[in-house]
Amino acid sequence: MGMPHPTARTRPTVGTVIGELMLTAGVLLLLFAFYESYWTNIESGHKQDQANETLQEEWHNPRGAGHAPKLGEAFARLYIPAFGSDFAFAVLEGTDEDDLLRGPGHYTDTQMPGEPGNFAVAGHRVGKGAPFNDLGNLQACDAIVIETATDWITYRVLPIEGAAGDCFSPEQQAKPEYQAVQGRHITLPGDVSVLQPVPGMEGADPSESLLTLTTCHPQFSNAERMIIHAMETDREAKAPGSADNDRPAVLEEN
Repeated sequence: MGMPHPTARTRPTVGTVIGELMLTAGVLLLLFAFYESYWTNIESGHKQDQANETLQEEWHNPRGAGHAPKLGEAFARLYIPAFGSDFAFAVLEGTDEDDLLRGPGHYTDTQMPGEPGNFAVAGHRVGKGAPFNDLGNLQACDAIVIETATDWITYRVLPIEGAAGDCFSPEQQAKPEYQAVQGRHITLPGDVSVLQPVPGMEGADPSESLLTLTTCHPQFSNAERMIIHAMETDREAKAPGSADNDRPAVLEEN
C-alpha cells in the first residue's frame, strides 16, 4: 500500500488577501460605528446628567446668579417641543470636543440668550448624545425654548423655502435684513457668516434676538453643516421661588 502524497499548499491569491483585508476593515468600521453611536451616547448621557444637576444647583443658589459662564459651565437649558416632552439639554459655554461630549455648546463669540444678535449653539448629530440628530425634521414656526436662570425665551424657526411665517409679528416679517435668513439650510464648515449677529450680513446692527443651531451634515459625515435659524417671539420671566414644574405652555406643543 502506497504512502499518501502530502497535499500541496496553495499560496493565497492577491484577490484573497484583498478580500480578507476588506473584511477586517469592515469589522473595524462596525466596531467604530458601535462605539460612536452607542458607547459615546452612554458616556455623554452621564456627563449631561451631571451638567444638569450642577445647573440646577447654580440656579437655586442666589450667590451664583448673574455672572458670565465660564468655559465648560452649563448656563441654560434647551427644549424642542416637537421632539417630545423629554427633549431637554443643558447648554454649556464653549464648543471644544469635551464641551460637546457633555451637551450642546455655545459659540463664545456670539450673543447670549435673549440679547439682540445671534445666540449660536453647536451639537452632535450622531453619537455623543446626538442632541441635534433630528434638526432636519424641524419646520417653519416650530418652537425652540431656552430656559435661563431668570427667563423662558421662545424662538420660532424662520421660514424654510418660502413657507409661511405667520408666527412672527408683521414688524418682524417686514424687516429687510432678516428676510433672506432661512430657517434651515446647508453650508460648508468654514462658513462663519451663519454666526454673525445678522446671519449673512457682516457689520449689520441686529434689531432682533436670533438662535442658531449648527450640526454636521449629512448624517455620519462632517463634510457640511446643517444650520437652523430661529427668532425670538416670546419671553416669560420666571416668578421668584417658582417650582421646577412651573413650565410655560409652549413646552406642550408637539
